[in-house]
Amino acid sequence: METELEKELILQHGRPADCGGRTERETAVYDLLDSLQIEYDRVDHEAAFTMEACEAIDRVLEPAAICKNLFLCNAQKTKFYLLMILGDKKFKTKDISHQINSSRLSFAPEEYMEKYLGITPGSVSVMGLMNDQDNQVSLLIDEDVIREEYVGCHPCINTSSIRMKTGELLEKILPAVHHEYRVVKL
Repeated sequence: METELEKELILQHGRPADCGGRTERETAVYDLLDSLQIEYDRVDHEAAFTMEACEAIDRVLEPAAICKNLFLCNAQKTKFYLLMILGDKKFKTKDISHQINSSRLSFAPEEYMEKYLGITPGSVSVMGLMNDQDNQVSLLIDEDVIREEYVGCHPCINTSSIRMKTGELLEKILPAVHHEYRVVKL
């Protein structure tokens, strides 16, 4: 049964007709996707701070795998990672640290997120890698995300969400922003 929140959420194809009032970072995401001729769907929404709101957005974006995007670093704060995992999976730092031969990972301080990805907490997204021109952030993707046909993420702002084919993320977007990825298992 559709909730009241879901009735307000409208799935739209491609970029907004009018980008007035949108941030430069969000508009840059749409510019990148369009320049790469990537098909995507978008839903605008209030910033989602409750599980109910997130679940409603997820249902609108089905069948996309909605990912948690975690911005991590090593203890010395010299290596940074963006980890994409399915929204319902648990993150255990020791599972990832061992696979990437790193000291124990923790959540990176907010200032590094803004410095390297150009985004703020709540808006963490694989699309932020387009702002990491010096490749300071390594992308880690859980194997279950790779298996999904579609993936959902924010366009560098947490008031919109997009859905695109996972293959296009891996084969077109990441090469265009000069980032590789490493598959991990959680």
